[in-house]
Amino acid sequence: MRISRTRMVARCIRGLEPEVAAEVLESGLGSVTRLGHREVHFRLRSSRPEPSPELRTADDLFLQAARRPDFGTTKQDLTALTGLAALADTDLLLRLRRALTRAATDMPGIEVSASFLGRRTFTRYDAEDVVGTALAERLGVPYHSRPTGAAPPPGYWGWRLTLDGAHATLMLRVGDRPLHRRAYKQRSIRGTLHPPLAAAMAVLAGIRPDHAVLDPCCGAGTLLIEAALARPGARLYGFDLSPDAVATARANAAAVPVRVDRGDAGRLPLPDASVDRVLCNPPWGAQVHPRGLLADSPFRWWTELRRVLAPDGRALLLLPTTETLTDAIRHGLTPVHVQGVRVSGAQSYIVALHPSAPPKTRRRTSRTEGSLR
Repeated sequence: MRISRTRMVARCIRGLEPEVAAEVLESGLGSVTRLGHREVHFRLRSSRPEPSPELRTADDLFLQAARRPDFGTTKQDLTALTGLAALADTDLLLRLRRALTRAATDMPGIEVSASFLGRRTFTRYDAEDVVGTALAERLGVPYHSRPTGAAPPPGYWGWRLTLDGAHATLMLRVGDRPLHRRAYKQRSIRGTLHPPLAAAMAVLAGIRPDHAVLDPCCGAGTLLIEAALARPGARLYGFDLSPDAVATARANAAAVPVRVDRGDAGRLPLPDASVDRVLCNPPWGAQVHPRGLLADSPFRWWTELRRVLAPDGRALLLLPTTETLTDAIRHGLTPVHVQGVRVSGAQSYIVALHPSAPPKTRRRTSRTEGSLR
C-alpha cells in the first residue's frame, strides 16, 4: 500500500497547534506540512502503516479525503460539496483506516460533522447533509443526519467537513471516537478541564520522573492523570475542598498512581518548598467559584503557591486573564511563558511561572502535615 503522499489532519483547540505539531514529530507519525486554524496538517510516514500512536494534545485525528477551494457562502453553493465527495479515494481511505487502527470491522454507516469560518446563509447541518448523502451513496451505506441531535447508531464511521474561507476539506476520522474522549473519564464535575489541554500543560511543565507534582484544586483529576500518562514515575498529588471532586478524581485516577485528598488551597498541608511542579486550573469564578479560605482571601492562592514551590520549581496555570499576573509577581513569581488558547469559545491563557525571590514569611510544618519528598 503506497502511503508516502497520504495527508493527515490533527484537530485541536485554538492555540495548541504548536504542541500538536511537536507531538506528531516526536511520535514519528509523519512530517508536518502546515499549521492552520485549529489544525495540524502532516504527511504520513512512508513506511508500511502501523496502528497510529495516540496524540494526547489533539482533539481528533483524520485522514484527508479531499481538498479544494472553498466554494462560497450561499445555500445555492452547497451543491459543490457533491463534487468534494466525488474526489475522495474511498477505497484507499478505508484500507488506510483499517491499517492504522488494526480494526477489521466493516463500515455500517457514516456521520458527518461540519464547521465553517465566516458568515454563511446555510447551517452546518445543511452542509453535512449534502456531503453526507453524496458520500453514503458512493459507499453504499446509510447516512445519519444530525439536526435532531440524536446520536448515530454504534459503529458509524465519522467524517469531518471544514470550510475556512480558503479551502473546503473533507476528512475521515481514524478512530472510532474523537481522541479527546478519554477512557479514564468515568465521572465528571462542573469545570472539568479539557483532556488535550491538560495533556499540553503537563508537557509544557517539563515534569521529570523524580518530581513531586501538585494540583491544589484538582477537580476531576484531569491534569494529574494526564501528567501521570505523559511522564510516568513522577509523584502526583491533588487536593480539593469539595468531597464530590475528591471522589470523582479518585474514580478517574483509579488506574494511575495519583493520590487525591481533601484540602483547602488557601492552607495546603505541605511543607515549604516541597513541590517541583504545580499544575492547576484555579477556580477564578468562571465555572467554579472559590471556596474555603480563597473565597474571602483570593491572594492566599499566590501565597501558598509560592510557599510550597521549590526554588527551582515551576507552576503551569490556566488563567482566564493575564491581569492576575500582577498579583503573582507581587508574591514572588515571575511569568516566563504566556500562551493564549480558546476553550469552549472563551479566551484563556496557559501561564508558566518560576519563583523569583524567597517568600516574605515561611510557615513551619505541623506534625499533621505531609511531605512530598
